Amino acid sequence: MDVDFYYSINSRYSYLAATRIAALEAETGCAVAWRPLRVSELTRRRGPDPFDGGAVSGQYEWPYRQYDAECWAAYYGVPYREPNFDDYDSHSLARACVAAKRLGAVAPYSHALFRAVFVDGGAIDDARCADIAEAVGLSRGMFAEASAQPSIDDALAAAEREAFERGAFGVPTFFAGDRMFWGNDRLVLLRHHLSGRSD
Repeated sequence: MDVDFYYSINSRYSYLAATRIAALEAETGCAVAWRPLRVSELTRRRGPDPFDGGAVSGQYEWPYRQYDAECWAAYYGVPYREPNFDDYDSHSLARACVAAKRLGAVAPYSHALFRAVFVDGGAIDDARCADIAEAVGLSRGMFAEASAQPSIDDALAAAEREAFERGAFGVPTFFAGDRMFWGNDRLVLLRHHLSGRSD
């Protein structure tokens, strides 16, 4: 079965979920389609943003979210470093993922960009995005050309609209057919479904 993976590069839980995709595909035989978007635009479509202003509950407080992400990373056995969210422009990173997708390398590029954000740290500008593209085997020139296309924003908006219309309200969100699984912690339920052990 094909599985759609809607994610945002600046999302802790998208990073964590992405580290499990290869195992999910190997264990269940599914094929995961990576669909980058801007989570801010997806939440805007649904109305009030729970991250605007004061935290509406403890689960939205930044210290708790960092702690929770670190716990999940330890459980998965993957590195995690809380990023400085001022080190990059999330829109630019989303555009870079779409460019890589158009060049046939969205999964390796997204993995590398996630690592830059949540493991290596530091500023991530256009030049570093191009360095990452080159490191995963893409032509620097072709990546720069793809990144400059105005239609990339249209592709992002289309992915956000599609995710919203399918019922998504945050990231990461997985769809297996019409079954939706939201959140890194729902991967166990997605695996259960794909293994044919659920209705």
